[in-house]
Amino acid sequence: MNMNIFVQLVAALVLSTTLSGFAADRKIVLLAGSASHGIGEHEYRAGCLLLQKCLQSVAGINAVVYTNNWPTDPKAFDGADAVFIFSSGGGGHPAIKPERVKILGELMKKGVGFGTCHYAVEVPKDKGGPEFLQWQGGYFETYWSVNPIWMVDFINFLMYPIMRGVKPFKVNDEWYYHMRFVDGMKGVTPILTAVPPENTRGKPGVSNSHGGNPEVQKHKGEPEHMMWAYERPDGGRGFGFTGAHFHKNWGEENFRKVVLNALLWIAKVEVPPDGVSCPVSKAQLAENWDPKGQGRRNPDLEPLTPRLQP
Repeated sequence: MNMNIFVQLVAALVLSTTLSGFAADRKIVLLAGSASHGIGEHEYRAGCLLLQKCLQSVAGINAVVYTNNWPTDPKAFDGADAVFIFSSGGGGHPAIKPERVKILGELMKKGVGFGTCHYAVEVPKDKGGPEFLQWQGGYFETYWSVNPIWMVDFINFLMYPIMRGVKPFKVNDEWYYHMRFVDGMKGVTPILTAVPPENTRGKPGVSNSHGGNPEVQKHKGEPEHMMWAYERPDGGRGFGFTGAHFHKNWGEENFRKVVLNALLWIAKVEVPPDGVSCPVSKAQLAENWDPKGQGRRNPDLEPLTPRLQP
C-alpha cells in the first residue's frame, strides 16, 4: 500500500474515533438558584456542584452548572440533552418568565429531558403549571399540594431504571406530596412513594396555600408520591424530586443515587446496573455553601469545616 494512502487512512480512523467520542457525550445542564433560606437549607449551588461532580465520573457525560437562577451565556443550552433545575419556585421561579418558557419549550420539542428538585417543582397554576405538566408530568400546586417536614421510610420500589442500585432508605426532609399530575397519571411512574403521617396533611378546616386544603385531607392513610418519572408523548422524559431542603441529605447514598440515576435517564443514557456510584465525604458536603447570614441558625444543619465557603 502506498505510504501516503496508509497515513491518510490512519488519520481518518483517528478522526472518526475522536468525533464518535464527542458525539457520544451527553450534555446535562444544571441550573442552581440564588441564595435562599438559612444555613444548610436550599443550598442550590452546593447541591448542583455535588451532582455535577458525580455525573462527571460517568463516562460520556458532560455536566454543566449555571448559578444564580439562569445562565447569562446565550449558548448555555446548545447541545443540551437534559435540563435540571434546583432553585426557588412559586411566583419567583426562574423558568416561568415568558422568554425562558419559550427557550425551554423549544428544547422540549427536540426531546430534551427535564427535571426539577424541591422548591423548583412548584410553579403557579396559571404560569408554568401547564408547561410543567407537559414537560415533567406534574408539579406542586398551591391549595392542592403540601410541603411538610417529616421522616420518610422508603421501602417498596418499582422495577425501573431510575431505581437501579437504590436500597431502602430513611430520610427526614421537607417532602412535598399530593402533586398535580397529568390526567390519569398517563405516562407517570411513581418512583418514591410512602404513606404520610396524618398530621402532615395539616389541620382539618385550617387551610393555607401550602397545607391543610380539603382535597389533601380526603386522602388520609393513602400513599403519596415524593418522586416521579414521566415519559412524554413526544418521546422526551422528565422527573420531579421533592426532597433536598436540607443539604446534608445529599450525604445519604440512596437519596443521592436516585437523583443521579434520574438525571441519566432523562438524558436518555443507560443507567448502570447498580446505579450511579459516587462516594461523597463529609468534607465534600461542606463545600460551596452560600455565604448566608446568621439568621435561623441550626447546629444540626451546619457544615463540618469550613463552616461557610466564599
